[in-house]
Amino acid sequence: MSTDTSSPPRPRGPARRSGASKPTRRGRRPVSFSKRLRRDRSLIIMTLPMVVLLLVFAYIPILGNVIAFQDYSPFIGIRDSPWAGMRQFERLLTDTSFWNAVKNTLVITAFQLVFYFPIPIALAILLNSILSEKVRTVIQSVVYLPHFFSWVVVVSVFHQILGGAGLLSQFTREFGLGSLDVMTNPDTFLFLITSQVVWKDAGWGIIVFLAALNAIDPALYESAAIDGAGKWRRTWHITLPGMRAVIVLLLILNLGNSLTVGFEQLILQRDAVGAGRAEVLDTFVYFTGVQNGDWSYAAAAGLVKGVVSMILVLGANKVAHLFGEAGVYQKA
Repeated sequence: MSTDTSSPPRPRGPARRSGASKPTRRGRRPVSFSKRLRRDRSLIIMTLPMVVLLLVFAYIPILGNVIAFQDYSPFIGIRDSPWAGMRQFERLLTDTSFWNAVKNTLVITAFQLVFYFPIPIALAILLNSILSEKVRTVIQSVVYLPHFFSWVVVVSVFHQILGGAGLLSQFTREFGLGSLDVMTNPDTFLFLITSQVVWKDAGWGIIVFLAALNAIDPALYESAAIDGAGKWRRTWHITLPGMRAVIVLLLILNLGNSLTVGFEQLILQRDAVGAGRAEVLDTFVYFTGVQNGDWSYAAAAGLVKGVVSMILVLGANKVAHLFGEAGVYQKA
């Protein structure tokens, strides 16, 4: 005797009474907002302090961008400062110092994107290939450590090695090659600041990539090895595709933060090489607004930087969607 396992016939009338909630794709009714609040109240309470800090120190100060459209004076306040319209932005278009800062910012960003961004990925893959847990732990601790140094310490260390009286200069003088001062050479400044970023932050940047590597199924490597794939083949066809989503996400976030190329690092070395090479948008805003007191002009420059960063994030996220990746967000 056979058992009929087919689904019962659907009624020809209305499937649901009016006002009934619509079932989800798996047949379960959606959870109401109040029930979700009660269910996740512990998580909400845990994140509430950070949300408050974000509102107070990030989102509420955005309202202060109104001074970019004023002749703002801190002595009379925002309410009584005269309205200037788009005059500050017109000044930006004709200011050679501003365009020099834009050029330096873009050059540094592009250079570090090419020569710094792949290094944490390569380090994560190399560390993941080390079989000894103790050796891997020691190497991770060593490469993590410089991240906790301040930029003052980092610049001082590089000055002791590459400065005019540093170890490298002493070594070249002993062999009759003359003095060598990399710290004050504008021609090598781009390589100098990139090497500083690599030494300080490359080890810290591998944390997310190591987590992505741990999420890859080891059975894929075993199957590839049985099929005769070598290390490079397994890396190209398994490791990198498994990390692709994380790589795209971090690349988008880096593009959004690309116009902020290290205020502390550059302001410490600006006088050594000159503003022609070390002036970026952040230092331009600082010297124009804080030191010279031109608050509205500096706010206009900062507002332009924020708008361009937002456009970069949206554009990169759209490109990620075209390649089938989730990116930072997806449409519902």
